[in-house]
Amino acid sequence: MAEKDKSRLYQAEYLGCGTFVIHKPKRNRRKLRQQRLKNPNPGMRK
Repeated sequence: MAEKDKSRLYQAEYLGCGTFVIHKPKRNRRKLRQQRLKNPNPGMRK
């Protein structure tokens, strides 16, 4: 794996006292759009 691939994986960094910084890949724009089309928010019609 290249360095770019590693940065896209899920990671949790422990800072202490039960605090974590979670790194996760960005959501794909195409998938995000498809989900919004399929499941519109019920409050948006009003």
